[in-house]
Amino acid sequence: MTGFLMDMLIFAFGAAVGSFLNVCIYRLPAEQSIVRPGSRCPQCLTPIRWYDNLPLLSFLILRGRCRACAAVVSWRYPAVEGLAALLALLLFWKYGLGAAFLAAFAFTAALIAVTFIDIDHQIIPDVISLPGIPLGFLLAVFAMRVPWLEALLGLLLGGGVLYAIAVAYELATKREGMGGGDIKLLAMIGAFLGWKSLIFILLVSSLTGAAVGIALMVAKGADTKYAVPFGPFLSLAAVAYLFFGAAFFNFLMFHRFF
Repeated sequence: MTGFLMDMLIFAFGAAVGSFLNVCIYRLPAEQSIVRPGSRCPQCLTPIRWYDNLPLLSFLILRGRCRACAAVVSWRYPAVEGLAALLALLLFWKYGLGAAFLAAFAFTAALIAVTFIDIDHQIIPDVISLPGIPLGFLLAVFAMRVPWLEALLGLLLGGGVLYAIAVAYELATKREGMGGGDIKLLAMIGAFLGWKSLIFILLVSSLTGAAVGIALMVAKGADTKYAVPFGPFLSLAAVAYLFFGAAFFNFLMFHRFF
């Protein structure tokens, strides 16, 4: 099989997973089944036929509208499909076709769902984060070849560090600044990537979260109580670590000794 054809298959696979993620993003916060009923238009509730449910392609063919009622289809659907497809391809180029690729993509897919759910509802469903903690640990050890002690410490420190920050913030400000969902999410991330990743993830997520929060407050004239979900920034930093974590630590080691 040629490299180009394999790339296209991986891209299509990622887009198909992205289509399923759209179902999860829409239904999990509403506590609906992600299996039944099948996909349907949220406006007219008409079931969507298979040829109108092709990832990315159907949106383009139908020009972003429902075939039955002509309601506008949100840009979110092709955006999630395209993002999942792109990340699948990038991870395939990094890891090749094997257990590490499948584990990293499953982890990334969960983070995509978390990101968009947290943006919309400011919640991180336990149905993703809680099973993700033991699954992340197992995938780290057996697929990503992370030493089991590093994965275990990542799990414990990931949840513990954010819990300590949340408690300290609440004591200092008398209001909640970080939810339990963020704590469980970082425990899942730490279990999959190992404890060393937490340095990079907390740094990147804090910087990007602060930058976006300040920009939103300036743009919208919001006060200091304006709530910005932190899950998307943790997810962004975790995905960035998959690609740039090694370079980050090489940079630190170089400047330490030279």
